[in-house]
Amino acid sequence: MIASKINETVTYLNGKGVFAAQIGIVLGTGLSGLESILDNAISINYGDIPHFPKSTVEGHNSRLIYGTFAGKAIVMMSGRFHFYEGYTMDEITYYIHVLKALGIHEMIITNASGGINPILTEGEIVMVKDHINLFPFNPLRGWDEDSLGPRFPDLTRAYPIELRQKIKTLVPGIKEAVYLGWQGPSLETPAEYKMAQIIGADIVGMSSIPEVIIAKYRSIPVLLLSIVSNVVDFENAKEATIEDIMQVMHRSGQTMKKIITDYLNHF
Repeated sequence: MIASKINETVTYLNGKGVFAAQIGIVLGTGLSGLESILDNAISINYGDIPHFPKSTVEGHNSRLIYGTFAGKAIVMMSGRFHFYEGYTMDEITYYIHVLKALGIHEMIITNASGGINPILTEGEIVMVKDHINLFPFNPLRGWDEDSLGPRFPDLTRAYPIELRQKIKTLVPGIKEAVYLGWQGPSLETPAEYKMAQIIGADIVGMSSIPEVIIAKYRSIPVLLLSIVSNVVDFENAKEATIEDIMQVMHRSGQTMKKIITDYLNHF
């Protein structure tokens, strides 16, 4: 039963000084610099936490950090888990249940994405307003833990307008985007990019959607901010490298840090 696993994880974290929290923040590729905003931080390696997988991806530090900022208790996930790493959907979304048990009532998720809408620019930060799920499995597939949430959660408000409106007051002109997620880890072909554009996506990536689904299932509102790490030129397509993506993420990291700290200070 997942409830007993959650209890074991939370008991371990309590023993390390991690107690009640209000906000969970997930740091995407290359955004570990945001760890520095937390005061009185406690850092725990994922590998030491019962039932946690370990991130194997470059740019993910693979540790849970607990601290405070602007009077708020925060759990920061420095590094996420991906389906393409070989983990199951249950494994990559397990931490959401742990955050819920710690008391968080809101999540800020960040990630990197490829831009396929020509109005976007490399390094720009956009706010996700909706998604298209092309992962091969839904994280609620086979789920029977009705005590934790509804079996058929409605995703109409997966990205609550109330949270997005708060960002708009802080960052006038920030663009909103539809995020398409699929498993990776290979980057997309030109035809796949074109297909994603045709069916309504603005950006594409390999994460976040499974976590958003479980967050909705557990009644945790989510704000998803994405750094557009590269923009596809359909006429002159060129190969992207992880090194190029990391450079863009690092350059935009300070802007992301400011948006998140302003948000935490104001709301």
